[in-house]
Amino acid sequence: MTTWPEAVARVGGDAGTAGEAQADLEARYGEPHRHYHDLGHAAAVARDSAALAAHLPAGERAAIALAAWAHDVVYDAVPGEDERRSAEWLRRWLTRAGVAEPHVARAEALVLATAAHEAPDGDDAAAALLDADLAILGADPSSYAGYVAAVRREYAKYADETWAAGRAAVLANLLARPVLYRSGIARARWETAARANLAAELTRWRANAGDRR
Repeated sequence: MTTWPEAVARVGGDAGTAGEAQADLEARYGEPHRHYHDLGHAAAVARDSAALAAHLPAGERAAIALAAWAHDVVYDAVPGEDERRSAEWLRRWLTRAGVAEPHVARAEALVLATAAHEAPDGDDAAAALLDADLAILGADPSSYAGYVAAVRREYAKYADETWAAGRAAVLANLLARPVLYRSGIARARWETAARANLAAELTRWRANAGDRR
């Protein structure tokens, strides 16, 4: 797994500034309102995306590592806005570190891809990042349950009924996708377990609501 300072160095950035950014990154991921989207999640995405991107050129692997570490660095449970502000954070620090614009723009685009979880066909770097971001869906049932509980705590401002409706919609949309993971490696690792976890959770929400579909 490539660390943030290592990734910055690989795209020609200043080590001292990379260290300052790392300290800010760790402080942000350590904010008390985070229960799932914390430094552990960022590290897991960096680890899993590196494994999925092992066949890509060095520059793409560096961009993926930067995006993996930064993709949730701003997190206030405001979908879309969080990703935009995280991309701004990445751009600001990479620019301060003297990283060339093409590298900045590539990493920024990867962070922004996590907002809608959409990527152009053939973009293997984005596929690796997005697949790694969803790896938790294919975890063992106990770990998956822990993830669901942690995310619920992050959205504690919403009433149970509102949360249940929104969560059920998200689950249904995910299950409606032809595939959850873009790369063959990710599908082989996580697709079957992820669909089982999502379906079981959706069944529970619908049972609680009296919806027997």
